Amino acid sequence: MDINVRPAQPQDMASVLELINELAIFEKEPDAVIIDEQDLIRDGFGEHPAFHCFVAEADGDIQGMALIYFRYSTWKGKTVHLEDLIVREAYRGKGIGSALYTEVIQFATDQGVKRTEWVVLNWNKPAANFYRNSGADVLEDWDTVQMHEPAMHAYLKNKGRL
Repeated sequence: MDINVRPAQPQDMASVLELINELAIFEKEPDAVIIDEQDLIRDGFGEHPAFHCFVAEADGDIQGMALIYFRYSTWKGKTVHLEDLIVREAYRGKGIGSALYTEVIQFATDQGVKRTEWVVLNWNKPAANFYRNSGADVLEDWDTVQMHEPAMHAYLKNKGRL
């Protein structure tokens, strides 16, 4: 099977959104995705893109994607965050994930970043093992902290800022 990894284009965002929804189901949060195709197009291809995306084509269609964006570490400098690396279930284990992962690491290296980082669910042992085997460190002493929009608004309202 031939795999072609390339930068995503606006017309790819319908397929990218399908993959995002497939990942949400895999991660047991099928109702968590609230963005739509237009959000992806606006946020990824406007004047100030919020992310870069790579897609992997095989058998004439997009079978996987990786979405990344830049961050800054006050200790290390410029970093890349890998938000999602997704391969359609029927195409897992065929080298697509590895090809996307390699593209992300190459992009980050070409950009001169000091670190690439991402999170992996603690029950996703195959992914964690893949990352470890590639030379990545899977940190076990850090917790991910998130504040969603309703909580942000409630916090600011409580502080008299909203």
